[in-house]
Amino acid sequence: MNGDPHAATKNRKARLELLPGVRTLSLRERSLLLLVDGKPLSDLQAMYNGIGAQIVDNLMRQGYLAGPADLPPPSAAQTAAHNKPSIQRPEPGDALRSLAGARMYLFDTCERLFVRRDPVLAQQFREALRAAKDRASMLDVGEAMFEEVAMTAGAERAASLRERFEQLLPSAPSASEPFDSTQPSALA
Repeated sequence: MNGDPHAATKNRKARLELLPGVRTLSLRERSLLLLVDGKPLSDLQAMYNGIGAQIVDNLMRQGYLAGPADLPPPSAAQTAAHNKPSIQRPEPGDALRSLAGARMYLFDTCERLFVRRDPVLAQQFREALRAAKDRASMLDVGEAMFEEVAMTAGAERAASLRERFEQLLPSAPSASEPFDSTQPSALA
């Protein structure tokens, strides 16, 4: 700790949140907690393209962080809100939607869900994704993956993966968007 009077510090509640197996905060909130001790508040607030200010504010209100002595204590309403998720995953805007991004999501889903459980099936999905050269064929592979997830992990899990995938797809089909740049070389 550098003794900076404008630094935030994590408290016991934050340390408990960072223990293995404990997951009540979002990934960004947890990663910010890891970096907190001794960092000036201004550095923390500038993180994540400015969203850090909202995250720091929420973490302080929820009692995970202690800041400079001149900060007001959290109100009863703020303390009561501590059980609610403080950061919702934003839906991607049109600029973030792409066939390439959606395809990479399918590759990532394949790696996370199938590689350890069924390496042969994972390899089949990888090959099918590599062979998918257009939107329709990629959607077919995605649907096959979601059906497999539904059989092994349940319909609810498959539905949540499908919903996230659909959020990544561009709203209108784009025949001009190439997949060539999305070939993950590490997934051979």
